[in-house]
Amino acid sequence: MRMRRSIAVMAAAAALVTVCGGCSVQSPKTDTGADGGVRSPVPADAGRTTPPSARASTPAGTTTDDDKPSPPAGGAPPPAVLWSHGDTGRAVRELQARLRQVAWLYDGPTGAYDDRTEEAVKGFQGKRGLPRTGKTDTVTWQRLLGMTREPGRWDLYPMGGQPAAAPDPRCLTGRVLCIDKTTRTLRWMIDGRTESTVSVRFGSQYTPTREGVFHVYWKSRDHVSTLYHSPMPYAMFFSGGQAVHYSADFAARGYAGASHGCVNVRDEAAIADLFAQVRNGDKVVVSW
Repeated sequence: MRMRRSIAVMAAAAALVTVCGGCSVQSPKTDTGADGGVRSPVPADAGRTTPPSARASTPAGTTTDDDKPSPPAGGAPPPAVLWSHGDTGRAVRELQARLRQVAWLYDGPTGAYDDRTEEAVKGFQGKRGLPRTGKTDTVTWQRLLGMTREPGRWDLYPMGGQPAAAPDPRCLTGRVLCIDKTTRTLRWMIDGRTESTVSVRFGSQYTPTREGVFHVYWKSRDHVSTLYHSPMPYAMFFSGGQAVHYSADFAARGYAGASHGCVNVRDEAAIADLFAQVRNGDKVVVSW
């Protein structure tokens, strides 16, 4: 009798295998410990970071942490570069003026991102634990802004080179030496057209350069002052002893000095060219 039941059980098992086509019924997973004992069954969701209840409550179309792409290898991208070697302009001039404030640059500003500027930026970066690239990126610039003040006009143009402002209306007709004390520039103009522009220096508060409309009344190529005994090459006199002329002191010291009332030009080649063009009787306008 027992033998018949065993045969019947075996036949039923064989029929089940035939119907399932090779599938098998598995028992729940168990975790076998190091001591060989059997622990509680391991849930089917083991190893997932988001609980089933949280996933079920996530609205359709919402990205979960499991779905987000991994960040790119290497971390955050490097900061954007604002200026580097070879760049020019007003922004570079401000960078140089700020580097002067923190004693990393002593020349200029010139408005040109040259070798000295690059070395100054490297020094500033290294002192603050930033990569010594010599390029002014957004991180370097923000750090420098936090340590310096807004540079003024004379901080930006201590040695001249400031852009000329719109010419005085009195300069728009005829042949004119149009001199602007505010921007420290001299424009040589003919019939409202600017032919050339140079940086100039004026007298001190004790010997101010007179303002107004004048005319060139005398030119002296190798003039020497009879009052101060100083050379005044390419002198073009327009008001008493005041003249437009080349100044070696201006070329050497910039705006650290002043004239005795004359309009100093530091570019000798430029004043020589101007001297050759200006005629006696040409107008001179000096204004703020």
